[in-house]
Amino acid sequence: MSAPTDYHPSLDDPNAWVPYRYNPSLAAAVIFLIAFTIATGWHAVTLFRRRTWYYTPFLIAGIFEIVGYCGRIASTKDLWALSPYIIQSILLLVAPALFAASIYIVLGRIIRFTGGERYSLVPVKWLTRAFVAGDVVAFLAQMTGGGIQAGGTISSLNLGEKIIIVGLFLQVIFFGIFITVATVWHLRFNRQTAVQLNAKRDVLWRKYMWSLYGGSALIMIRSIFRIIEYLMGNDGFLLRHEYLLYIFDALLMFLVMVLFLWLHPSKLTMFETSDVQPGHDMEEGGQVAARTAGHRPISQSTSSERKTLLGRFMPSKR
Repeated sequence: MSAPTDYHPSLDDPNAWVPYRYNPSLAAAVIFLIAFTIATGWHAVTLFRRRTWYYTPFLIAGIFEIVGYCGRIASTKDLWALSPYIIQSILLLVAPALFAASIYIVLGRIIRFTGGERYSLVPVKWLTRAFVAGDVVAFLAQMTGGGIQAGGTISSLNLGEKIIIVGLFLQVIFFGIFITVATVWHLRFNRQTAVQLNAKRDVLWRKYMWSLYGGSALIMIRSIFRIIEYLMGNDGFLLRHEYLLYIFDALLMFLVMVLFLWLHPSKLTMFETSDVQPGHDMEEGGQVAARTAGHRPISQSTSSERKTLLGRFMPSKR
């Protein structure tokens, strides 16, 4: 008698590849679907209201999380269906790469906000581009690995797994270099006394710097967890216990979204429009003096008017 065509190996069979080594929890998937939907919706409203288009990767990452947990919900209905498994596997895997890209952008904003460009190891105009480019390479490697796994054969699943591991290692390496660059800039800028910032600006950049460290730590912990998970293989301890995925991936990425809702980078831009850039104090003083005297600001005056105005407020050489 031939074996039935719908035969599936035991979830505990160490010699067989199976999508899940457990029955996925519907309740856990629904809870995080709701959590990410609320957080992503809030980010979308903030992005469109404040026009922070540069933060779009962060929003896309949130959408990936939402669709990924929809895939896990579908897997609770059919454990062996490959489509929902691959969808959740790929999207939950690559979403943090987009969170990381957004954090790279935040560092560039902080450096410009403080006027501390000369203290950066990497020129600010290349800072975001360089790390985002590295992040894209890691992202594409993970996507490629996930795409190969979509073939559904044992050989394609194993090959895709190896490529995903390479992508995860690249992500951790680039992220580690980024944290080093951020820390060196922070220490250099913190030690110098040449640039004087007003109290509000000084407090704000420090808040954002520590939020950057917090978000980076959460993403790094999650990425290391994923590397260990894939290195242990389909029958490894981490893949056998679903709660570890929710602790070291879902929860950590949700905290990243909440953290950057609390300290959204748009506040840096909003503050810049209502405050004076570092190093522009002389021009602001001249503009105030000009308005007091009933004249146009210095930046809008003719060269002769500037000489007259500045002569009133600057001591003459004896």
